[in-house]
Amino acid sequence: MIDYLIVGCGLAGISFSEIALANQKSILVVNDESQNSSKIAGGLYNPVILKRFSEVWQAKEQLELMNAFYTNLEQKIAVKVDFKKTILRKFFSIEEQNNWFSASDKPALAPFLSTTIITKKYAGIDSPFNYGEVLHTGYVDTASLLEQYKNYLLAEKLLLQETFDYDALEVSGNSIRYKNAEVRNIIFAEGFGMHANPFFKHLPLDGTKGELFIIKAPDLDLDVIVNTSVFILPLGNDLYKVGATYNWKDKTDLPTEEGKQELVERIKEIINCEFEIVSHFAGVRPTVRDRRPIVGTHPDSGSIHILNGLGTRGVMLGPAMAKALFENIEKGIPLDKEIDILRFQKRKK
Repeated sequence: MIDYLIVGCGLAGISFSEIALANQKSILVVNDESQNSSKIAGGLYNPVILKRFSEVWQAKEQLELMNAFYTNLEQKIAVKVDFKKTILRKFFSIEEQNNWFSASDKPALAPFLSTTIITKKYAGIDSPFNYGEVLHTGYVDTASLLEQYKNYLLAEKLLLQETFDYDALEVSGNSIRYKNAEVRNIIFAEGFGMHANPFFKHLPLDGTKGELFIIKAPDLDLDVIVNTSVFILPLGNDLYKVGATYNWKDKTDLPTEEGKQELVERIKEIINCEFEIVSHFAGVRPTVRDRRPIVGTHPDSGSIHILNGLGTRGVMLGPAMAKALFENIEKGIPLDKEIDILRFQKRKK
């Protein structure tokens, strides 16, 4: 009898796998390579919405859990994936500077916004209005994380590399069988692939396509992340990850000429040096209109659960949402009403 069958091995699936294993629960993960949003993600963690200078929902609690989560995970897979890195918000006007200082006076934002203007000049960037520094920031190398975690699961014989077969799932009350496995609980962490899921496809999961570049810019000298309308993340050897676009209509993971042109234009708003596009990626983020994750248990079976809708902040949200779902299942601790799938049932009524 397996405690948890986990469908999906992106940031949501890995987060739940780890909390289950940390609590001595048995797991089996089913994963194919159909969903790539976690793999190609920018991986930034940042407690502030820099467009509006507002606090990310439950940022303090998420950061605390996230830091411990990735520290433990790095020890397990013996690969560094969490990189503490300063994020600077480039100012485009005196008004933006003033808005920054107004925001930094708010109690919820004060721990995250430095009140010292960064005046350092970086080769390749014009910055007449300087920068604001966001605190407690960095990025997770999601591609390395997913690859190394998959290798770990394979070595432990905890991974089925296949497309999940819904027709092979037998549910009788709270009893579940998947092929030859008896399972106590099943966690669907499929990202945008949830739309093929007969148990949860009614939920309002939207998909927001994002496109990213790896660029080579020898004349850009940057050792921090610059984040404005796009982020520029230094990777070393004159390479930078740049993203991302937001497309609410196209649900494919194919790079587009439209996305390419948008990114090129936004890069040119930030840097003034030549650059070469080395790679162009695209993926569909699992997003929700109310900007909250989709977490909870199916109303007709106490053994079928969902962990989804992490959107653009999966690196921060994953560990916290996995913990909330695990404690709801194992200890009966109620889910926050803002993330519980019950919120959609109430709207229907």
